[in-house]
Amino acid sequence: MKAVHFGAGNIGRGFIGEILSKNGFHIDFVDINESIINALKESKEYDIAYAAKDGETIHIDNVDGLNNGTEPEAVVEAIASANLVTTAIGPNVLPYIAELIAQGIQARQAANITEGIDIIACENMIGGSDFLREKVETFLTEDNSAYVEKYVGFPNAAVDRIVPDQHHEDPLFVSVEPFREWVIDTTASKATDIRLEGVHYVEDLEPFIERKLFSVNTGHATVAYAGAFYGYKTIDEAISDERILNLLQNVLKETGALLINKWNFDAKEHKAYAQKIVGRFENPHISDDVTRVARTPIRKLGPNERFIRPIREAKERDLEYQNLIDVVGMIFHYDNPEDKESEHLQAMLKEQSIEQVARTVTEIDDEIILNRIVAAEANLSK
Repeated sequence: MKAVHFGAGNIGRGFIGEILSKNGFHIDFVDINESIINALKESKEYDIAYAAKDGETIHIDNVDGLNNGTEPEAVVEAIASANLVTTAIGPNVLPYIAELIAQGIQARQAANITEGIDIIACENMIGGSDFLREKVETFLTEDNSAYVEKYVGFPNAAVDRIVPDQHHEDPLFVSVEPFREWVIDTTASKATDIRLEGVHYVEDLEPFIERKLFSVNTGHATVAYAGAFYGYKTIDEAISDERILNLLQNVLKETGALLINKWNFDAKEHKAYAQKIVGRFENPHISDDVTRVARTPIRKLGPNERFIRPIREAKERDLEYQNLIDVVGMIFHYDNPEDKESEHLQAMLKEQSIEQVARTVTEIDDEIILNRIVAAEANLSK
C-alpha cells in the first residue's frame, strides 16, 4: 500500500506518518522544505518519541521524500499510483497543492485506474477536505469531474495531537504527546476497502469536529492568547497561572454547554473529556511556544472558527459566552511582530476603531456581541 502525504513537518511525520506506517503503508512525504525532504530521501526512516515520563520511541521506516517545488512530475506520478492521499500543511496552504492533486487525478484517469482513492485533509478546520476538493475542481475538466465523482473521495476528518515546534540534531526526529485522535467521515469515502487501525470512522463527523475545535483548539488558543497577554512564553508556564487556568476552565464550560446542547453529548463524559484536555496542556514533558499556538490571529477570529462560531451559537441558544468574549478581547491585544497576521491586525487597530476591526475580521453583525467584544477589549486596556 502506498500513501502520499503533503506536509513533512512535525505533525505530518509525528502523527499522520505514525498511523500510516503502523498500517503498513509506504509513505511519500511531499514538501518544499529541502533539508527535511533530502533527509527523508537519504535515510528512508526516522524516529518519534512520546513526550511522557519513560516515553516510548517509535521507529518509522519505508518512507521517502518528494519536493513539490523542484520535482512536481514525481509528485503527480506518486499520486497516480497511490492508495491514499493525506495532508497536514495548514488550511492556508491547501490551495497551493490543489493543481498538483488535480494533475495526479488526471494521471489516474488517463491510466484507467478504477480503484477508489480518498484524499483527506487532516487540518484544524471544519470541512477541510470539502475545501480542498473545491480548489482541486478548479483545475479539472467536466470529464475529470465525472471521474472524481465515481472514484475519488474527499472525506472530511478531525485530527487531534499536540506536536510543538522543536529542533533536534536529527532533523527528522520528532517528539509528540501520547494522545492522538483521528476521525474520518465515511460518507464521502471512495476507498471503502481501506480502514486504518487507530482511526475512528463515523457516518456523522460534524459533532466530533466541533467537539475537537471548540474544546481542544479553543482551549489551546485561550491559554496562548491569555499567556501572551500576561507575558508568558510557553503553554505550560501560562497554564500554571491560576488566572489563565480559571479562564481556560470557564471557556471549556461554555463550549461544553454548547456542545451538549447541540449534539447531546453525555454531560459526564464531556466533563471528563474537558478535564483530559487541561491535563494535556499541563504536560510537563511538552514545552510548546505561546507564539506557535497563537499564530494567525485573524484566521482564528474568523466567523466559523474556534471563538466566534461558539459565541454566535451560544447566544442563539441563550447560553453564556462571556469568557469566550474575554479571550477575543485578548486576541486584539496580541502583538507579535514576527506574525504577519498579528502585524496586520495591529495595523488595522491603529487606523480603525476596535468595533470596525471586529466587525471586519469576525464578520459579526450582531450589535450585542460586538458591544461585548468592544467592552472586553476596553477592560483589558485599563
